[in-house]
Amino acid sequence: MSYTYQWLDVPWGDGDMGSWADRSPLHEAASQGRLLALRTLLAQGYHANIVTIDHVTPLHEACLSGHLACVRALINAGANVNAATIDSVTPLYNCCVSGNVGCMELLLQNGAHTHMPHTHFPSALHEACKRGRSQCVESLLTHGADPDYEVSHLGSPLYMSCLHQHTACSKILLHRGANVNVGRGGDGPLHAAVRQDDADQVSLLLDYGADVNLRDSNNQRALELAPQGGKTQQLLQAFEVSPRSLCQVCRIQIRNLIGRSRLKHLSCLPLPPLLTHYLEHT
Repeated sequence: MSYTYQWLDVPWGDGDMGSWADRSPLHEAASQGRLLALRTLLAQGYHANIVTIDHVTPLHEACLSGHLACVRALINAGANVNAATIDSVTPLYNCCVSGNVGCMELLLQNGAHTHMPHTHFPSALHEACKRGRSQCVESLLTHGADPDYEVSHLGSPLYMSCLHQHTACSKILLHRGANVNVGRGGDGPLHAAVRQDDADQVSLLLDYGADVNLRDSNNQRALELAPQGGKTQQLLQAFEVSPRSLCQVCRIQIRNLIGRSRLKHLSCLPLPPLLTHYLEHT
């Protein structure tokens, strides 16, 4: 990508940022992973938070390219881990694009916010679910990201992972207590999975308590959307005839009563391992 860079008087770092410049050598070094050049430029006085006209920082570039050593050097030099472009893209978001969990962990350990303050801004968690970055999803949730965080035009992270057929991401979200029926507007995760004829996703959602009677914005149930003769249609038809067992119903109810915030403590309860595994879906 090509950017025009400028120094801006912003509340990050030290010093005045007032003069214009083209794409800076610091951005080039960060993007290409040239650590020695990056350190040299910082020592020569290049500011770690130099930005483009679109507010792209060297840290954005290093995270997008997945250069962990450059990310560390920039943070040590005072780079703002929550810097946002004019499109509200953060370095954390770029880690989800590149899929680099090491860079993500470093940002989170140094104060990166898992969510932006407004629900229409780009979400790192949604981007990770869209791209199937299951390790990034796990890391974000471990550091406090809300598995039900909704972006107005995207819906929930679970809806995003179902829409893009990333079962591993869906499994992590559900294991961490994501609401199985929260999607985008009236459209639930089950609707999204059925439209893709994704039998694995549908089976997973049903196991975690998806409501087959929910209707989308067109007043249609998931079964009505299933491709004729497809695997999801067969799954849903079989479910209609033989719904959840008492064992499944009890597990869903107990997990709901425990509450999402306490699910991570299940292994600490004085329960037989078999019961713990049952409640954890493992």
